[in-house]
Parts: sequence; structure tokens; C-alpha cells
Amino acid sequence: MQNEKLQVNLAPGMDKVEMLIREVKEANELPVKEPVKIAIQGTIGAPLEFLKRRMDQPDQINQKRSHILVDRENITVNLVYNENDEYNRGTVTGSLQIHPKFKEFGINTGKVWAPTELGMFFKMNRAFFTTKEENMKLVNELMNFTATVNNSLQKSANEKGDRTDYFNQVVNSNLPKSFNLLIPIFKGSKPETIEVETFAQIDGRDVAFMLISPGAQAVMEELRDAVIDKEIDFIRQLCPDIAIIEQ
Repeated sequence: MQNEKLQVNLAPGMDKVEMLIREVKEANELPVKEPVKIAIQGTIGAPLEFLKRRMDQPDQINQKRSHILVDRENITVNLVYNENDEYNRGTVTGSLQIHPKFKEFGINTGKVWAPTELGMFFKMNRAFFTTKEENMKLVNELMNFTATVNNSLQKSANEKGDRTDYFNQVVNSNLPKSFNLLIPIFKGSKPETIEVETFAQIDGRDVAFMLISPGAQAVMEELRDAVIDKEIDFIRQLCPDIAIIEQ
């Protein structure tokens, strides 16, 4: 270490100061690291929001080196930018997710409910029924569920060799065949009024229920396409040179 003069200015009122000087053999330099790759996941509008805030940075968004992948089945819109740069490539994925409460109802999923279990669930989720009265009526009927299962079996044969083998099973219960819910299907979407049917599943003398709703399925298809089309239109207006590819 070469001798060098060092001047220290003391604060007013101080007459001495203690200094510690260390000598290192190697330069204290930070290691060179690769750029951090961006991989963001968010709501369906995430790619559009990212483009809005980054379009003024040519080093990050080059429309000719970016593309959008649209997956309608999984309800995702995926932005890939710097697509030909292994170090700086980034992705922003937006998805339309099923509302957690709609999932809990198990509509169109094959989930099986015991009558009392379903009654307690309805009681704790009164807010998603169109009326309080309908909810209370359903809860009471499920908690005091009664049903009769009628089975009929017909077998016959004649001299011509014709045979009949017919089985019929009918469930008669105090539960209505359908009811209405007012519930959001996707996260961030407004509540939809949907008709839900109760489908009986019989195991010997026990009866359980599945909840099905053709109307909810139709609404999901319509909302999915409408939301994705809206995002794509906005992206095309903002970035007309980005390739948009349907998967």
C-alpha cells in the first residue's frame, strides 16, 4: 500500500477520532450475473397492463419480437417479449379464474353431497341465494330430508324369442328439483343468476345429491369468449404489430 495523505475534518467540539483501515488483497467487486427473467402471472388483463407501461421502452418491448398466445380452453392470454433473446426473454400470463365460492358449490363437477351436509353448506352461504326465504326453505328440507325409492323390474319372454329386461328407479323426495343462485362465476365478474338442479345419486337405500347447471355452463362459455375477445381487441389497438396466435 502506498503512503498517501488523508485529511479528516472533525465535527465542532471533537478533538479526536478513531479510524480503522483495512487492506484487501483482491478487488472487492460484485459478481457478474445474468439478467433477471420476468415471469409474471396475474388476472386476464395483466398482459395489456404490462404493455401499457412498457411500450415506451424499446429495449424491453419490440413488437416484432413479441407475440401473444391465446388459450381459450384454459382461459389464458400469454405475452412473450424479447422472444429471440435467451437472456432477456420475459412472459406475462393473464388468466380468468373460477370464483372460489362457485368452486365450493361443486356445480357441474360431480361433487356428491349428503343431504345434511348440503343443508349446512347452504345455511352458511345464504348470501348467494336470490332470496332469504328460498334459502331457508331449502335448508329446512335438506336438514329434514325424506325420500322414497321405488324400484320396478320387468322381465318377459315369448315363444318368438323376444325378451324384455327393464329396470326403473324413481326417487320421490321433499326437495325441489331446482333453485336459483346469484353468484359470480369468475373472479372479478359480476354475480350471475343461474338455475341449479339437484340430481339424485342412489346407493342402496341412501340418497345423495349432485348440483348441475346447464345455464352456468352456458354463461361460462359466453363470458370466457367475451372477456378474451375484449383483451385481444385492446392489445391490437395498442400494439398492432404484435402477433396474436390462437392455440
